[in-house]
Amino acid sequence: MTIREGSLEAPTRHPIDWKSPDFYDQDKLDAEMHRVFDICHGCRRCVSLCGSFPTLFDLIDEGKTGELDSVDKKDYSKVVDQCYLCDVCYLTKCPYVPPHAWNLDFPHLMLRAKAVKYQQGGVRLRDKFMSATDALGKLASIPVVVKFVNAANHNGAARGLMEKTLGVDAKAWIPSYASPTFRASAGTASAQTAKESSRAPGKVAIFSTCYINYNEPGIGHDLTRVLDHNEIPWTIMQKEACCGMPKLELGDLQAVAALKEKNIPPLAKLAREGYAIVTPIPSCTLMFKQELPLMFPDDADVKAVREAMFDPFEYLLLRHKDGLLKTDFKQDLGKVSYHIACHLRVQNMGQKTREVLQLATKEKLNTVERCSGHSGSWGCKKEFHAVAMKIGRPVFRALGEHPAGGEADWVASDCQLGGRHIEQGLRESGKTAAKLAHPLTLLRTAYGL
Repeated sequence: MTIREGSLEAPTRHPIDWKSPDFYDQDKLDAEMHRVFDICHGCRRCVSLCGSFPTLFDLIDEGKTGELDSVDKKDYSKVVDQCYLCDVCYLTKCPYVPPHAWNLDFPHLMLRAKAVKYQQGGVRLRDKFMSATDALGKLASIPVVVKFVNAANHNGAARGLMEKTLGVDAKAWIPSYASPTFRASAGTASAQTAKESSRAPGKVAIFSTCYINYNEPGIGHDLTRVLDHNEIPWTIMQKEACCGMPKLELGDLQAVAALKEKNIPPLAKLAREGYAIVTPIPSCTLMFKQELPLMFPDDADVKAVREAMFDPFEYLLLRHKDGLLKTDFKQDLGKVSYHIACHLRVQNMGQKTREVLQLATKEKLNTVERCSGHSGSWGCKKEFHAVAMKIGRPVFRALGEHPAGGEADWVASDCQLGGRHIEQGLRESGKTAAKLAHPLTLLRTAYGL
């Protein structure tokens, strides 16, 4: 194989042409999948990443010719179903992404296939239900309702019924709901005054995310306490809807567009007022940094939000580089095993969380860059849960031990859903010493707040 001209150029993403009729043409989709799958068959570098590639290669290897021409196009859907749009193949493995002439974007091809499936009515009611995070959260967090929902989520008989009716694996971890929610309990703003930074704005607008708002509001409070300690003023969006990532993963692009219309105008207003917009869940950050800009490449408000959007630790580290982050830590964190979530890795910003947490512990962090296998609701579904646990097994093993000796004191992941999945994997493998905590919780703990 010869090295192509321009091989050292950074990968680039093309806008998603989701409004074109050709995008939903089944024959044209099949032709593009055949082209891409044939390239993947000849390469096979991504075989260890997720279930999509082993599924594809097994279909080929078990065919009559051992080539893609013997695979029924109807079976392409089996490859699509195994993709949960982590984006890791595009940004860490594939040598043929644009600007390479082969122009291969596997995740966005899978997104297109999911969108076609959704438009054709091929998506189960279960999947639509599980992706309606706002509706579920608003109902489940009602004070009278929340106790019943949480009790059912942890009751064996109820989980068995849920598995039969909804296809949610009875053995999979699923989140509890909180009442009051983060947005109801956090107030609206702080009254701090921050020193100005040359790299990061001196005031923060928090996009709380569905998960932090409805499921684990404590992580949101950890963020506000850290901001308060560093004398950084913050506010919370007056109105907020789901970022759209669950609907994107389902292929419901019209729903993504509708959520964009709710979120982008108030976020753009905050961006133009000089706020850094911070989201405590990487998938939500990625939605505003990458997916919406690729779906709406000419929207000035979307661009303004993208430029103002920060991961919390990306923001804090920028302020640290200007000497503005307090390092008056009261408690050493000890042995920390840190998992870098896929949707954080693909933001191309380096290991910001690790760098900040390393300031608060004498021991070197045990850092693992590999998919945990959870990916939102995908890993909870009956047909995928066993695969999700298999994908996560190397991560569970690597995080359970610490290079300093013995088990880790803490296990953390920027994606709390992935963290809970890892917690389940550690427990099932007999590793019970380490406690799970979100990195923001660890930082608050280190400050002694």
